[in-house]
Amino acid sequence: MGIKPSYIKNLGNALLVKQREYFTNNFDENKQQLGASAIISSKRVRNRVAGYITRKINTKRRS
Repeated sequence: MGIKPSYIKNLGNALLVKQREYFTNNFDENKQQLGASAIISSKRVRNRVAGYITRKINTKRRS
């Protein structure tokens, strides 16, 4: 996909710091959790943040 914009990274990292226990390595579950925990009006931005969080969690599990 390419390089993520800084606002996606900033929002994803802030949510991971505050609500780490609510997110899993499943994209669909993270997308639902974002709908409940953060007010993101755009579906595209919500999906990109959910994908970023999922990728961060999966890379931490591998290392």
